[in-house]
Amino acid sequence: MGKATLLALAALLGASLAQAAAVKLTVAVVSLADDPRYAPRRLERAYPGHPQGRAVQGVRLALEDAAFELDAAGIELVLREVVLPDASALPKALADLKAAKVQHLVADLPLAELRQLVQGAPAALGGAMVFNTGLDDDSLRAQDCAAHLLHTLPSRHMASDALAQYLAARNWRKVLLLQGPASGDRLVGESFARAARRYGLKIVQSKPFKLSGDPRERDLANTRLLTGEREHEVVAVMDADGEFARTLPYATQWPRPVVGANGLVASAWHAQWERNGGPQLSRRFQKLAQRPMQSHDWSAWVAGRAVAAVLVDDPRAPVAQQLKKLRGGSVFIDGFKGPRLSFRAWDGQLRQPVFLSHIDGVVGVAPLDGVLHPKDVLDTLGVDEAETACRQRP
Repeated sequence: MGKATLLALAALLGASLAQAAAVKLTVAVVSLADDPRYAPRRLERAYPGHPQGRAVQGVRLALEDAAFELDAAGIELVLREVVLPDASALPKALADLKAAKVQHLVADLPLAELRQLVQGAPAALGGAMVFNTGLDDDSLRAQDCAAHLLHTLPSRHMASDALAQYLAARNWRKVLLLQGPASGDRLVGESFARAARRYGLKIVQSKPFKLSGDPRERDLANTRLLTGEREHEVVAVMDADGEFARTLPYATQWPRPVVGANGLVASAWHAQWERNGGPQLSRRFQKLAQRPMQSHDWSAWVAGRAVAAVLVDDPRAPVAQQLKKLRGGSVFIDGFKGPRLSFRAWDGQLRQPVFLSHIDGVVGVAPLDGVLHPKDVLDTLGVDEAETACRQRP
């Protein structure tokens, strides 16, 4: 038998042994069949900042992108999709996941169902790591936080801070605030007011808007009447749903930029991001999902990359130790945004640059130049350690 043949056999044997010794793990994407965020009409409207497709596509791409490093670490990481017909199906789904020894969950759920998952997963699975990839609610990072809950989508406060930093940098400090009537609109408005105070913006006037079929309320949706005074330099629209905000750019009484829910928006990702390998990531997602990559897709993708990164760091570490590594900042993720990304110890939020973008491209990246922080400038976006109301640590 020749030397070349012996070498080939040795390589084959080595590969077979490595494959036999591979650690096989599963990450599950948990979603809701009738999630109102994915109602066909809402997807057709494609409001800025709203999800345009399910998180499972972003996670699938993440596992494909991490395949080489996972293989080198002797890990086989597979994807399992769990679609709940309704919230009552969650206990049965968790029992099935426990039987499959699944402890890594990517949650693509509405708020009530996410809270139910976060509450039940650790006991049901014997320990769990849950990634919130779709909700920006600050309550999940504050009083409703959990030691095993991580967030990859920027919080509402992070988005507001990014917008406020940009306006301050441009010296557009006089803001007309248009406030919607819904509870989500109120939360967005409170977040923006907080950011305005932090960065020296002046809300010169706040006006309510309302979309209504009542003729007596017609003026509440009249963009020219709402923006008639001249003292403001920019219009900030607080519209969690997005329907009114879509009518505002280029429809104001005076030539003023629109920010917030339309016009200039804060986003985790933009398909036209041209730096740090962004075009390659966007092209790969477009090929897989047949649609442009949006913020929620990037959030799901980076959650998958975070699972891969912590497993490669120590394939046999228990999930509790993995959580400590992620929230302790010893494991980093390349998010194709420039700096290495890590999770905050105090609330489980992923530190990350936030894009200031319009429909055709990115015009700025927060933190803006000149914004300072004693430890990490990324912590100027959102809730810093001294401000946090979260008391849960792994």
